[in-house]
Order: sequence, then structure tokens, then C-alpha cells
Amino acid sequence: MTAVHPAPRRATRPTLPTLSAGVVITGMALSAWGAHDRTTWFLETVWVLAGLPLVVLTWRRFPLTGLLCGLLAAHALVLAVGGHYTYAQVPAGDWVRDAFGLARNPYDRFGHLVQGFVPAVLVRELLSRTSPLRGSRWLAPLTVCACLAFSACFELLEWAAAEIGGHGADAFLATQGDAWDTQWDMFCALIGATLSLVVLSRVHDRQLAALRDRPQRLV
Repeated sequence: MTAVHPAPRRATRPTLPTLSAGVVITGMALSAWGAHDRTTWFLETVWVLAGLPLVVLTWRRFPLTGLLCGLLAAHALVLAVGGHYTYAQVPAGDWVRDAFGLARNPYDRFGHLVQGFVPAVLVRELLSRTSPLRGSRWLAPLTVCACLAFSACFELLEWAAAEIGGHGADAFLATQGDAWDTQWDMFCALIGATLSLVVLSRVHDRQLAALRDRPQRLV
């Protein structure tokens, strides 16, 4: 009688959410190591510290699209770099400033552009999956409005930090002497949110459709 040997198990490849979480955790650890200022680091990265556990805890009931996972991981790394150096002193921003003869380090502007670009996909996904707005012509403008509202709330938090911390909050504010920094930050978020919807909506819709067709796992 011939012995039947069990088929060898195939090595499972890490999924995109697992890889994204690993990249974020590694980036946050490197960011915290030797950070320029601990308080500034915490204020800049608190969204990651709160958001990553939330995504992990709700994943079985509410998995995210691969597009959103990748964007959230990229945004977390942008925040981690800004928290490590402070936005006004990021070396890459200094290089861009010197190379193009700019008056200031532009990494803060880039960070606020991303602050609109990535949350636009997050808001769009939440509204598409939890409200009657899926396929509605109101989905895009309401998504942009939500991103602008978040940007305004962030500016209010910066104002509160300035009132409480005084000059100690300068690194967090990263105004670099610009009296119109708040307006520029919100404008960059507006551009980022609008650009995100124009460029990524079709890809996002395909991934949302694939997610809806996936069998739901009962917990």
C-alpha cells in the first residue's frame, strides 16, 4: 500500500495591508529615534499613532482597498519624516529650496498637499461604502469639502498649540516667517484633494467594486 503524503504547504506571501503596516511601524521607529524634538514628533505623528491601531482593530469588519492602504502608508511616512526633522528642517526640502532658489523649505507645503491628496481617498471610500452617495454627483464635492474641513481643524489645532506653547510650538507650526502660512496650507490641501479625485477616482471605483464582490467574512 502506497503511503499518501500530504501536499506541501505553499509559502504565503505577505499581503499589502501587512506590508503597509510593517513599513509604517518601521518608519515610525526610525522617526522616533533621535527626533529633533520629542513634543514636536508626537504632535506631528499622533495621527499615525491613533490611526494604525484603529485600522488594525477594524480590519476584519471593514477592510480597506489596496489603494487606500498604500496611500495611508505613504502619508504616514511623510508625517514620520516631518516629525523627525520638523517640517522646516527636512534635508530634502532644504535641497529643493537651494536648487530652485526658493525662499523657504517647501516640505511643509508638500505635507499639506498630501494632507488633501490621501484623505480624499479615505473620505471617498467611507462615503461610498457607508452612505447613499455612491455614484452620486455630490460625492466628489462633498469629499473635497470634508478634506478642507479637516485642514481647517488642523490649523485650529496649530493655533491652539501656539497659544499654549508660545515659541516652543514654532517647530510644530513651521510657518517660517510667512504671515499667510495658514491660508497656503489650506490651499495646498484643496489642490491635493482635487488632484486626487481627478487622478484616482476610476482606479478607486474598480477596487471598491472588487471589494464589494468579495465574500464577507463573518466574525
